This record gives sequence, C-alpha cells and structure tokens, in this order.
Amino acid sequence: MVMFLFLVIALAVVVAAVTLAVVGGGEGDGPLPEAAPERLQDFLPPDRPVGRADIESLRFPLAARGYRMADVDDALGRLAAELAERDDRIAHLESALAGARAAASHMSLDKPARQEDQP
Repeated sequence: MVMFLFLVIALAVVVAAVTLAVVGGGEGDGPLPEAAPERLQDFLPPDRPVGRADIESLRFPLAARGYRMADVDDALGRLAAELAERDDRIAHLESALAGARAAASHMSLDKPARQEDQP
C-alpha cells in the first residue's frame, strides 16, 4: 500500500512539472511561442505551364493531420485546369490533323494520273 501511494504521488509530481514547463510556470520568458504554420514553398510557376520537373519538386508542408488541405487543393486545381487545357489543345490538333489528312487524300484521288506514271 505504501508503494502504491508513493507511485501515485510521484506520478502527480511528474505531471505537475510537465504541465508547468509547457504552460510556462518555470524560468523563462513565459509560455511557449506559437509556431508559425508552414506554407507551401515550392509554388507552381504562375507565368508558364507546369512541367514534369515542377511536379517532381513539389513538396507539401506537413500539418497536424497530414498535409494542409488548402495547399493540396490549390495545386490539384491548377494541375486539373492545365491538364484540361492540354486535352482540349490535343483534341483540337488531332481534329485539324484528321481534316488535313482527309483533304490530302481527297486531293490525291481527284488528281488525274500523270503521263509519265502510266506504262
């Protein structure tokens, strides 16, 4: 029983000492200073399209429960917009190429055979 009472008192002293240290009851300049939240350092370039190297170097700062949702949402939104723009551009270029190929094949069918080509 005496040992149990000693352990309870020792535990209370340790908890009180840790609480005072965190709250700032001991020597020092007061409570612990507030840590400034980390912000995204590797921003995606605003003046040019995002490249592979930009994505590979992108690092999100850690927050209390993983990553800051706002930073991840901003980066994913930017990437989604650029991918949609590139997909539209690719579709436009592919349709232009298909039209040019159709016009070229139509032109080759309409041309009469040259005299040198015939035996």
